Amino acid sequence: QVQLVESGGGLVQPGGSLRLSCATSGSIFTNNAMGWYRQAPGKQRDLVATITRGGSTDYVDSVKGRFAISRDNAKNTVYLQMNSLKPEDTAVYYCNVHPVITMRRVYGRDYWGKGTLVTVSS
Repeated sequence: QVQLVESGGGLVQPGGSLRLSCATSGSIFTNNAMGWYRQAPGKQRDLVATITRGGSTDYVDSVKGRFAISRDNAKNTVYLQMNSLKPEDTAVYYCNVHPVITMRRVYGRDYWGKGTLVTVSS
């Protein structure tokens, strides 16, 4: 069974920090790179950070130096540490395999969790 459960979001002031968690079930997640994605109000869902099975990471320019993705394969969990948060980081955050098309190749469809809402505001 494929399952993704994101948590850790909330309301934070600009400059604050949050740590998101994503609990997964299904071998597709432990066997592939993972990513954190976000969708701001009225916008499309975009990739924010990725991590390979071996722990190599990559980030979009807008979060480099502020966000850190990590994974604990033994716990089937992926994390996103977010520091120096800005109002433009406000979005619903999701995790999934990377690239997402991997999900379609294996299961014939997309699976997404409900996401976790991050609101950065004073």
